Amino acid sequence: MSRPKILADAHIPYLKGVAEQIGEVAYLPGNQFTREAIRDKDALIVRTVTHFGEEILSGSSVKLICSATIGYDHIDTVYCDTHGIAWRTAPGCNANSVEQYVTASLLCLAEKHQFKLKDKTIGIVGVGNVGSKVAAACRKLGMKVLMNDPPRAEKEGNEDGHFVDIETIRRESDMITFHTPLTKTGRHATWHLADESFLHALARKPFIMNAARGAITDNQALKKALRAGRISGVVIDCWENEPDIDKELLALADIATPHVAGYSADGKWTATKMSLENLIDFFGLGVIPKFSEIPPPRLPVIDLRKVQPETQLAHAVWHTYDPVTETVALKSSPEKFHWFRSNYPLRREYPAYRVIHASPSVANELRQLGFKQ
Repeated sequence: MSRPKILADAHIPYLKGVAEQIGEVAYLPGNQFTREAIRDKDALIVRTVTHFGEEILSGSSVKLICSATIGYDHIDTVYCDTHGIAWRTAPGCNANSVEQYVTASLLCLAEKHQFKLKDKTIGIVGVGNVGSKVAAACRKLGMKVLMNDPPRAEKEGNEDGHFVDIETIRRESDMITFHTPLTKTGRHATWHLADESFLHALARKPFIMNAARGAITDNQALKKALRAGRISGVVIDCWENEPDIDKELLALADIATPHVAGYSADGKWTATKMSLENLIDFFGLGVIPKFSEIPPPRLPVIDLRKVQPETQLAHAVWHTYDPVTETVALKSSPEKFHWFRSNYPLRREYPAYRVIHASPSVANELRQLGFKQ
């Protein structure tokens, strides 16, 4: 076909100057995608800001929606499937970034509440691209890892006890982190998976972490559980009713961030690349675009010479990403939730950094996480 008409979210990094090699491109902020704006477009490249269903797609020329995200709950897939509109996502694009976020947050909790991660058990609910990375990192931190993923257990079998049931997660976990898609129907629906009944059944007063989708954890139930002392704390990157997040829950959270766990430069670059490859494949364009390079971090060398061995690992991880800084900012200005997301200074992942003067045991741990030495 001729060059497709594309409307792209203006806040998707590494897209401008590359997408133009493929088609005729216009850009708008995600919250300005309207029926009129998309009416004559062949393809959309989007984030999670706008919901794409009948109300916006009806009567348009859109043939393909490429989401530069791993999730698709912002796309009415039933409507698209029944109206000849293809949709594609970027599975696994930000798995390393979310792992970085979870690891940094776990180290923050350990410092704040004075415990050692090696003494703790973490329950991981949802073990796809992201959950698998989180599980591997937690093992490298010396934690006992419990994995719950009923769809995978059914598909792959579980004779070796690789996966545990949700009751085991509730009974044995000191931390519980969620990495499932958001689904409202089916036997394994995840909407309000961590609801009041789930939180009532906990045995160890765990920390609850949500860096997946906001409605997987019932925000009202989290507040009640925190006030009743049934859980020790929460780490929340994904909220219900974004950007109008619950101010009370925000105040109670140990770590509270504006849905940016997956916002590394590396993950965003990969998502953009996957989106454009999906577009090229769908329209059969036969184009090989030239992608821009990811800028190096401002301080790519981490010198641990003057850092005590017991804090070197945390120091290195926080050098790449410090969730406390973002928590302070969001708690100070919750009304800027959308602004924080749209103006996020993209961070780099571990392989962009070189660590020097680490103690031998820590050097090995850092090497396993992905740091250069």
